[in-house]
Amino acid sequence: MSKSEIRKRIWRLLEERNVAIFPKPVWGRIPNFKGHEVAAAKLVRHRVFRRARVVFCNPDSPQRPVREAVIRSGKILVMATPRLRQGFIIIEPGDVPRGFEAKASTIRGAFRFGRIVNTLPFPVDLKVTGCVAVSPDGGRVGKGGGYSDLEYAILKELGLISDDTPIATTVHDLQIVDKIPMTIHDMPVDYIFTPTRVIEVKPRRSRPPGLVLEDLDKKKIEEIPLLKKILSRKLL
Repeated sequence: MSKSEIRKRIWRLLEERNVAIFPKPVWGRIPNFKGHEVAAAKLVRHRVFRRARVVFCNPDSPQRPVREAVIRSGKILVMATPRLRQGFIIIEPGDVPRGFEAKASTIRGAFRFGRIVNTLPFPVDLKVTGCVAVSPDGGRVGKGGGYSDLEYAILKELGLISDDTPIATTVHDLQIVDKIPMTIHDMPVDYIFTPTRVIEVKPRRSRPPGLVLEDLDKKKIEEIPLLKKILSRKLL
């Protein structure tokens, strides 16, 4: 199946099985699901989370418990601003008063307690990404905007993430499919956490080399100042 067909199948399946939860409808979103807290807890207990000091996490609803755990653990949380238009948000230890960790883990809370930066002063130790579907061999499909892939490519160009940096996701078991078509710019996953399983992808899939110029959307280039700046350097 194509990526579009996989997305439609998963969104429909989650709703038909009564697994999808707020925000609804899940169509067009990284879907939230029953048991997302359990999947997040499995990730938080895992060595890839325990070893990480800087965690880059997507802003979607099913990964909110992961972001809260980052804050509570005294680690550094990094999030992308919507559509990367303002760069990144950093929340460091001490930025969030005790009792406000859950609120700070939302998009609105991150803007309130964190600070916006154009780039990061430190490398990323763990990247957590939202998915519509994943495959056991590390294939991944998002909601179709391509921003997770672009985040990875930008971080790679800036030297803030490497081929060895683990990439993890939390999904429902129903979001696991047999195969996902992948291209050179598609970011894979290394660890898949569901309410019932932990899948460590072996061998790891190859990573995107960075920004693939011929695949970049001209509209995105104009809308994302950081991307435009990086490309101007590359083309010099």
